[in-house]
Amino acid sequence: MQVKDIMTEPVTIDKSERLGHALDIMEKNDLRRLLVTNKGKIGGIITTRQIARVLGARKSLGMPASSLHVASATQDSVIKVLPDMDMLDAMLLLQKTSVLVAVDGEKILGWVRPREVLEKANVSGLASEAMRYPLTANPNDRLVHARRTILDRDVGRLPVVEAGRLVGILTEGDVAKALRAFRDLNDTASKQHTRIYNILVSDVMTHDVKYVYTDTPLEEVKSIILTDNIGGLPVLNHREEVAGMITRRSILDYLVRTG
Repeated sequence: MQVKDIMTEPVTIDKSERLGHALDIMEKNDLRRLLVTNKGKIGGIITTRQIARVLGARKSLGMPASSLHVASATQDSVIKVLPDMDMLDAMLLLQKTSVLVAVDGEKILGWVRPREVLEKANVSGLASEAMRYPLTANPNDRLVHARRTILDRDVGRLPVVEAGRLVGILTEGDVAKALRAFRDLNDTASKQHTRIYNILVSDVMTHDVKYVYTDTPLEEVKSIILTDNIGGLPVLNHREEVAGMITRRSILDYLVRTG
């Protein structure tokens, strides 16, 4: 199988557009990243995590999301591949990046993300074999501290745990949307900083969180992730404690490791 057999059409945005517009497009298309273009050519990738990084930066406080450009949150490095690249080689590259862009010269043909790989892959084994150690948050943590964990530890979501039990999940998208909402209040920088600093994880997190167990078959995990279009799921043991996180990327890593 080759890249051209699984690639899909990317959703793009010009680097001159506003961050708020990028978030709107992401929400409309249920995406966490967009391909950034510059005069029709590849300009980079913008993700909800990068938007959360920019919107939480103190140097830009006092400015609404509508005044910040996509270019301010764009990651310039994009791995371009040929459409006839073998899928195993593509999977190895995807362990280092979030998306591959298939090109013919300067023409954009499509993109491949972990999602496209999982849609075609048969996965055997149990959730415990592909999960990662869980980083967690408490509902009473400040959002700015949870955001710092997401950025510093390069994770897309944090299970929210209270008294040893899963009570919600906080994603990078939740953080970006919350910061955008508070920035759009058009407060002064100092007042905006105070408002944002006082947001708690419980104010933003998703309460109705889906999860799986350590002995849930990976094929079932994959089905939930793809059907509900979610990036990952908390994994519980049979004492109902959070034992891990399983994501599209961790399943991809498992496929490469066992394939």
